Amino acid sequence: MATLNGARVQPPGTPVSAPAPRRRRGSRWLRYEGLLYIAPVILGIVAFQLIPIMVSMYLSLADWNALSAPRFVGLQNFQELFTNDPLYLETLRNTLLFTFGAIPATTVLAFLLALLCNRKVPGVPLFRAAYFAPFITNVVAIGYIWYWIFKPDGGALNGLLGTVGIQGPAWLADSRLALLSVIIVSVWQGTGYPMVIFLAGLQGIPADLYESASIDGASKRQQLFKITIPLMTPSVFFVLITQFITSFQVFGVIYIMTSGGPGHSTSVYIYYLYQVAFSFGRFGYAAAMAWVLFVILGVITYLQWKLQKRWVFYG
Repeated sequence: MATLNGARVQPPGTPVSAPAPRRRRGSRWLRYEGLLYIAPVILGIVAFQLIPIMVSMYLSLADWNALSAPRFVGLQNFQELFTNDPLYLETLRNTLLFTFGAIPATTVLAFLLALLCNRKVPGVPLFRAAYFAPFITNVVAIGYIWYWIFKPDGGALNGLLGTVGIQGPAWLADSRLALLSVIIVSVWQGTGYPMVIFLAGLQGIPADLYESASIDGASKRQQLFKITIPLMTPSVFFVLITQFITSFQVFGVIYIMTSGGPGHSTSVYIYYLYQVAFSFGRFGYAAAMAWVLFVILGVITYLQWKLQKRWVFYG
């Protein structure tokens, strides 16, 4: 290395080394600063989700009445569910009947209401709010109001039918009609949320598609089946997944209106799980029921994800 006026000068062609990076002050604090910001969320997930999941997993393999120490029994709870508990199988059947009765009605009604609320007519925001209001209304209030409507003696519905000479049935006291009555209430209450989802999907369809179809001579019916419905399939797919999960967890309406009766005709999965845990004191058995429900919902959701490739159109 040569010197010039006392200063060192590197020969031409010598690679210049980059200056050593200066260590920033507080770099150690910056390294952990992000972790400190998300620490409350992580602690909340661990305390209120991860630990309860692990506890319920252990309890599903134990016999526990919440008073004495849990006694490990292995897979005995699961074996009893499917081999020695006819009421469990009946509640599972009632839940499936409720699901396949409520979901199609809710989805179709929500889609029709979304089509109506998507029109540019006076008062549309008021109708949207009215259709959505039952979804955010307290389920206890809804249960008591509809119980008064469907009550066999002195109920509003039978009283209205009596004014035109029709003898109303015993809606909630008839095992053949009780579940249907609950489905009607659930459809009325749960239509608002999927209606909003469908309305958002309808408003996301470009108006140019309808203009081009009109120029080509397509009728309103053809536009509905060739443009609207295919482009709404992602919204329908989302609604079906959420509705399946929600329908398997129906509880409030059953608890208020029928308490699982008459007999066990309206006893659904979550209501029976509640009875097993808090009425019979079999918390381990209830935990096993919860894990079976988790598997059922997981399988149904997985199948929906696999089958969506055949009918969902992302255009």
